[in-house]
Amino acid sequence: MRHFILPLLAFSLAAPATALPQQAILIRPARVFDGVDPRPHEGWEVLVKGDRIAAVGPNLDARDAEIMALPDSTLMPGMIEGHSHLFLHPYNETLWNDQVLHEPLALRTARAVAQAERTLKAGFTTERDLGTEGAGFADAGLRQAIDKGIVPGPRLLVATKAIVARGAYGPKGFEPGLPIPQGAQEVSGTDEIVRAVREQIAGGADLIKFYADYHWGPGEPSRPTLSEAEMAAGAAAAHDAGREVAVHASTAEGMMRAVRAGADTIEHGYAGTSEVFRLMKAKGVALCPTLAASEAYARYFEGWQGEEPAPESVQENRRSFQLAMKIGVPICMGGDVGVYSHGNNANEMEAMVTAGMPASQVLKAATSGNAAIFRLRDRGSIRPSLLADLVAVEGDPSTDISAVRKVRLVMKGGKVVSAN
Repeated sequence: MRHFILPLLAFSLAAPATALPQQAILIRPARVFDGVDPRPHEGWEVLVKGDRIAAVGPNLDARDAEIMALPDSTLMPGMIEGHSHLFLHPYNETLWNDQVLHEPLALRTARAVAQAERTLKAGFTTERDLGTEGAGFADAGLRQAIDKGIVPGPRLLVATKAIVARGAYGPKGFEPGLPIPQGAQEVSGTDEIVRAVREQIAGGADLIKFYADYHWGPGEPSRPTLSEAEMAAGAAAAHDAGREVAVHASTAEGMMRAVRAGADTIEHGYAGTSEVFRLMKAKGVALCPTLAASEAYARYFEGWQGEEPAPESVQENRRSFQLAMKIGVPICMGGDVGVYSHGNNANEMEAMVTAGMPASQVLKAATSGNAAIFRLRDRGSIRPSLLADLVAVEGDPSTDISAVRKVRLVMKGGKVVSAN
């Protein structure tokens, strides 16, 4: 029943823009996780016509449709990565400073192309990329290349350069009078932050990212950097242009300033408190906990091998995540992938389960949850009229989250891009 998959894959990659409309496809998995109901629907089928889902349910009319049988598999919406850096690769390969200062832009872009393809084949059909870390507007160019079909990859939401307080980011440690390329765009004052927001939007930014806090010097703890007034001015400019605002914030004060200033999502939130999370819930601000990044740092720099109890740096992040869940903060599935290898985006999903979120809720966070947080109304669940961005995995990930690693099929816009 699956014999046609590989010919279809070859057709989808090679067909010119003037090709005839593709034939309807009826997918028959063992079950369908629709992105909303925590329980998969046994015996459901999904009919795909063109780039959209045409029908969902049991015993669909298969006339004039190719049948794709996927026994023992769960069909689910294409997953959405909420926090990534396609222009970074793991720090145990090359430290961040050396990536920013010593790797040519062409090398970083070529690597990002390969990493985007690995991400798509891992079942992540949409990805929010939160800063090129010194690679300028290259993410906007990569998004165009993917959209034009020049290279394969997920649908990208890009933040371009990100915005930091002057003197508060890196690379650092050089002669103070020597201009050093930075990993983000520096600002000081409300006029400069508004100018930076508008420059980045003009350069192709789909959203804006601020750093509310960071460590001013090597070995120092994170402290607030941008003021609430600066972020409020920048957020207003972004929202006026229809862009969401993501804010890196790991301290309670940085988080509080960001939420009051109009952030849409808080990234990391390691030192979140009940007061901060209650305000986030009241304002509908989501948390991207990036648990997998904490785990990766502990492995690289603390010698952790995955045993429990985990180091305090990992435990702190877990406690913050657990408190946010208890209070009812919307949770984004985003792991800061790039700190660890692209294509292993499922690291974050497994870390969320380890920290106490049920597997079915993690799946929802990675599909309809992220779609709602990022205001993507055309994807994230399986229902008629939405984009046919679909993934089939072996087993049932609603009970065993590791099943998302066993990808059998990836479909983007109704076209098969990977099949096993």
